[in-house]
Amino acid sequence: MNFRNRLFLALLLALSVHVHALSSALSVPKRSVLDSQLFYQLLLGEINARSDERASAFALILDGARKTNDDDLYRRAVQIAMQARTGDSALLAAKAWKSAKPSSREANRVVLQILLGLNRVTESLTPLKRELALTPLAELRDTLWALAGFYEGAADKVLAAHIVQKAFGTVLRNAQVGATAWAAVGRLWLRAGNVPVALRAATKAMAFDQPHEHPALLALSMMATGVHGSEEIVRQHITEPARPEFQIAYVRVLLGVKRDEDASAALKTLISEHPDFADARLLLGALSLQNMQLAPAEAQFQLYLTLIQADTSPKTQASRGASQAFMALAQIAMLRKNFAQADVWLQRVVHPEDIMMAQIQRAHLMAEQNQVDDALALIHDVPARSLAEARLKRSANIQILREHKRYAQAREILELAIAQEPQNWDLIYELATVVEPMGDLVEMERLLRQLIAAKPQDPSAYNALGYALADRNMRLAEARDLIVKALELAPGDPFITDSLAWVTFRMGQSDEALRLLQIAFAKKPEAEVAAHLGEVLWSLNRQSEALTIWREGAALNPANDTLIQTLKRFGVSL
Repeated sequence: MNFRNRLFLALLLALSVHVHALSSALSVPKRSVLDSQLFYQLLLGEINARSDERASAFALILDGARKTNDDDLYRRAVQIAMQARTGDSALLAAKAWKSAKPSSREANRVVLQILLGLNRVTESLTPLKRELALTPLAELRDTLWALAGFYEGAADKVLAAHIVQKAFGTVLRNAQVGATAWAAVGRLWLRAGNVPVALRAATKAMAFDQPHEHPALLALSMMATGVHGSEEIVRQHITEPARPEFQIAYVRVLLGVKRDEDASAALKTLISEHPDFADARLLLGALSLQNMQLAPAEAQFQLYLTLIQADTSPKTQASRGASQAFMALAQIAMLRKNFAQADVWLQRVVHPEDIMMAQIQRAHLMAEQNQVDDALALIHDVPARSLAEARLKRSANIQILREHKRYAQAREILELAIAQEPQNWDLIYELATVVEPMGDLVEMERLLRQLIAAKPQDPSAYNALGYALADRNMRLAEARDLIVKALELAPGDPFITDSLAWVTFRMGQSDEALRLLQIAFAKKPEAEVAAHLGEVLWSLNRQSEALTIWREGAALNPANDTLIQTLKRFGVSL
């Protein structure tokens, strides 16, 4: 048997599955349509498709689809055209399919999607209306929400919003699905940047007797961007009450806009209503750990693990939550200097997305035990699967070197990285934090001024430069101006408030510094803030209160360098 015959038989076998499906799909009277000539035509079409002769393949398969009126062949013709990246041909096949099967939702949906993929938004109005007409009422709510997603990628987002609102027409007044229809329209107006119209759509959606969750999801999106009035809609939905999944999405938005206290309160309400909702326990544990409340955090993570072990669904068992809980428990053990237990937790991390982070945590664990070179070697040996993971490795190296005062090595790595990525502002900020403890204040200021010029709305560089000047009792008026600017950009930030308190103290305003530090420490209990607060109290002859605060700081992080140096200056041993 020659090569050509072997190839023909191989392709015949490959096609046999498709032909079998086609034959089974056709009703008995139509089977005669698949005669030897048509069979050969379809076979030739598949041979051409596999040989990258897609234009010929498309023509043959589409002709076969028209002759047989078969959905599989229309679908295959569209697929071949898409593989060949010929959108017009795909649209031609889809329209032929829709014409042959006018009641087919799939054919109509394919036409709609191709038109949107070709950015022919205006032409999509007719198939969009047809999609609504073909959708059973029981499925219409979910369809409306999904259709809004189709239009979110349109280049002309205003046009997309207009087309969808026009197509939805009478559906916007439907008592059963009108709430979702308005929410879907609002979603597109929000994407188009017309916030007032989006908010009005959300308000109209909530006016229905049964508004459903979709309007609240729209309001949640607006709340994340700071739209005034959106949170009232979210709160109204939560009181209905909302599903726990929605409530935890609300908590995450609160955290995203730095309203940690409100997030914690909302989480506790959620847990009181749904004590077995595992994700709430995981998030509450993370919040507690962030606030250095180690025992409550540990309890929440342990309870989370117990809850997901009781849930045998594959989705739950495959989630990343368990890995995140193990890493958090390892962090708690590290803070308690229980290195053996921390390693036990880290060895239980198996999710592929978290293995890199777990290894980096193990490196920090080694560095904490003064095995710095071994820690760096461990990070070096972990394979990076992406550019993001390579950057994560580099950042971990820098952090370990900085924590162990190996500033020269960290500086060398950062300067090499910046030479390759001169516009990477994160690297430039990191370099500034490395050269500062080396005493190279000129370079530190140059780097931070460069950041301020490039990112004038980012508070980090203003705060870092202002604090560095204040800590050295240098140019205090300028330092204060920088920190005030940072606080304007990030109102209420406890770390920037600590910086403002410190420059205020350096300027001799101890009472005002005390007030600011008490606010900062209440909002974010940190060892460095405790060091500053204790020093101000000591200067006001309130030594017993200072000692109490310093003890709290030491309990939070006994290795904090600012706290250690402060205690040394005052000759205090806790």
